[in-house]
Amino acid sequence: MKIAFIGCGKLGLPCAEEIVKAGHEVTGYDPAYIKDDRTFKKHNGLIDLKHTIPEAVKFAKIVFVAVPTPHDPSYDGRAPTAHLAPKDFDYTIVKQVLNECNSVMNPAQMIVLISTVLPGTVRRELAPMITSTRFVYNPYLIAMGSVAWDFRNPEMIMIGTQDGSSTGDAQELVDFYSTVIESDTRYEIGTWDECECIKVFYNTFISTKIALVNMIQDVALKQGNINVDVVTQALAKSSKRIMGPQYMTAGMGDGGACHPRDNIALRYMAQELGLGYDLFDEIMFAREKQAENLAKFLVNIAQENNLPILIHGVAYKPNVPYKDGSYSLLVAHYCEQQGMWPILVDPHTHAQRGPFKAVALLAHNANITYKYINEQKQELYCYLEKGSVIVDPWRQYEDDRYKVIHYGNTRTLA
Repeated sequence: MKIAFIGCGKLGLPCAEEIVKAGHEVTGYDPAYIKDDRTFKKHNGLIDLKHTIPEAVKFAKIVFVAVPTPHDPSYDGRAPTAHLAPKDFDYTIVKQVLNECNSVMNPAQMIVLISTVLPGTVRRELAPMITSTRFVYNPYLIAMGSVAWDFRNPEMIMIGTQDGSSTGDAQELVDFYSTVIESDTRYEIGTWDECECIKVFYNTFISTKIALVNMIQDVALKQGNINVDVVTQALAKSSKRIMGPQYMTAGMGDGGACHPRDNIALRYMAQELGLGYDLFDEIMFAREKQAENLAKFLVNIAQENNLPILIHGVAYKPNVPYKDGSYSLLVAHYCEQQGMWPILVDPHTHAQRGPFKAVALLAHNANITYKYINEQKQELYCYLEKGSVIVDPWRQYEDDRYKVIHYGNTRTLA
């Protein structure tokens, strides 16, 4: 297949060379090379470097765009940034390249953007620029120092299309990658926005993980009698919950007699040891704000439908009578702050059968909570009348008798 790479720097060039090694013909363009003839000749080996973008993309079936989306130099992390105003990436180079590619490409070709962008950028700013050809967002998970190996052996391939379709353009890209990368690679196909999220949140999970283990290191130094490796190795082997898929389903917030109170107590420890920062405070602040956001959503829906709010599940988890650290009660607190007192329903704490006509928050989902033990079906605790609205933060419930809102799923299919 004829492939083009626009941006043949520290990321694009090694990837382009691997594609050539897999048997494809690759043309490339990078302004850094055309400014220096010696550099141009040096790199014009495996790939056929061109002097202009139109030359590079003319015969290509797929055109990969791997150009920088830089930050201001003062935001690269080598100096403190917490005091600086938040800034988006700079998309100037991407827009220039996409605009020039669009001016010379046709519908038989496809532009594939690799560059990292924030969620919403493609749909809002970049995709509207592409009018003469097809567009896919395909960010890479590649680390410097192992670019070629990471390209051939990716943890996953993210392919973003306008509506998240796995056919058409997405399938064409899968077929191409099957000729280049390892056969057991996982493909994650979604909307442009979903793939933007997967890429940047993958990176922030890593940053958060490093910050957490280095925090344990700080505690070891301040507290004494602690070898940080003993602690982190014990946690690293905890594959049931910490290092596994458990707790990777968005839904209701953390609750119970241990987790919230531990974070609250650790705030005290951070202060007493003089760590100089307090991740625990931010965790608890986020938990509370997320509950408030959910409460505001419920109140808005209730007001639109002239219905009361019902919280389905009051204990901190299904099938227990304990309300310690109940996230449901925290959501109820924020509903009350907005002038609506929810109906509370739970067979172990607030046994009420109804019937009720309400906006019902399905706070409990036994299948998700206990999936690591066995699969369970979450039954309704009470009778809901026709005309009720169900808000499901777990995105599992379906019932034609009610209007069901899957909280957290805002995908709209074109």
